[in-house]
Amino acid sequence: MDIEQIWFALVAFFFIGYFVLDGFDFGVGMALPLLGRDDTDRRVMINTIGPVWDLNETWVIVAGAVLFAAFPEWYASLFSGFYLPLLLILLALILRGVSFEYRHQRKHPEWAARFDLMIIIGSFLPAFLWGVAFANIIRGVPMDADHQVSVSLFGLLNPYGLLGGVTLVLLCLVHGMIFIALKTEGDIRIRARTSVLRFMVPTIAVVATFLFWTVAMHVEVPHLGWIMAIAGLAAASLVTAGLFSLRGREGFAFFAMALTIASAVATLFVSLFPNVMPSTTTPEGTLTIINASSSEYTLGVMLWVALITTPLVIGYQAWTYWVFRRRLGREHILSSAH
Repeated sequence: MDIEQIWFALVAFFFIGYFVLDGFDFGVGMALPLLGRDDTDRRVMINTIGPVWDLNETWVIVAGAVLFAAFPEWYASLFSGFYLPLLLILLALILRGVSFEYRHQRKHPEWAARFDLMIIIGSFLPAFLWGVAFANIIRGVPMDADHQVSVSLFGLLNPYGLLGGVTLVLLCLVHGMIFIALKTEGDIRIRARTSVLRFMVPTIAVVATFLFWTVAMHVEVPHLGWIMAIAGLAAASLVTAGLFSLRGREGFAFFAMALTIASAVATLFVSLFPNVMPSTTTPEGTLTIINASSSEYTLGVMLWVALITTPLVIGYQAWTYWVFRRRLGREHILSSAH
């Protein structure tokens, strides 16, 4: 395996980690108006991700840094051509982070309600726009021989891009609801399980449509079998997550849902390979893992750094989740208020 291929796999790995981990954070935020009957319920839901949301979010920073270092041409074309949606994602993430920290600073219903609204928006918008962005990367964008992307935000909101956005929103929402059921007890756990089953059927339908469309766009690539196999794994694990939720096995359902998101994102990257940004206007404009990468020396040095630091990051994150593994309920919130 060439070193460019290794780094393409590492970029995919960090983005998969981001969508799996920050995905349930987005889902918890979007679920606030669906599962929270009062402020105590909403505080329970927010506290389930309180110790980990910022750690989960750092994965996108690492993914961006890896992309910049390993594939500078890809980074430059992506961040210049997708400037507005990526800016909106950044602003939404800032809005969500501020809301987590400030909603409890005043004991006033309207104060908390406004920050809850910002959490909902700050969770929905990034999930939707990330789905739109990645769908358009797979579909291809207008790009000239100098790798200059010329597309507007409305140009990105094409049928496939919109379907990608809706797909990621539903995946994150179900992922977040399963996490709430896993991390809570009492009525809110029951409502979360019920909501998972309610949203599972439309989610399966939308995800299946998006994966079928993705496979259909790549019927002529030599590695079609890999694309179909990984897409099939995503579909099967999504159904499995629903079955585990139906039986009240939240732990297994959560891991099955994590596998669903990981497989769905992996399907996109495998579909993209060996390109990193296809051009819809001229073949010379297409960026590949070869013409978008840094020098072999740079990639080699960074590979040693990645091999040393990545296990440490994963180990620290696993330890964090173990420390904060207990379930939460309304009584924990009410007791802490006194």
